Amino acid sequence: MWAEAMEQIHKYGTMVKSPTGYPIQSPYLAIANRQAEIMMRIASEFGFTPASRSRISVPAPDQLPLFDSADGEHE
Repeated sequence: MWAEAMEQIHKYGTMVKSPTGYPIQSPYLAIANRQAEIMMRIASEFGFTPASRSRISVPAPDQLPLFDSADGEHE
């Protein structure tokens, strides 16, 4: 949706004429902005932003395996 909205913004501009002839903000601009907010929220959830990367933690190696280790030792 963001890509489609951006395509329309590039085609028609950020300002368009209303049915009465007055210039108004393109409705595609609101769509693009909303989709950008959603993309940033998703990026943060997956650790794609610098701030979200700093919150990623990895468990200690001895806490990782849920199954027996590859060398056959049992705890």
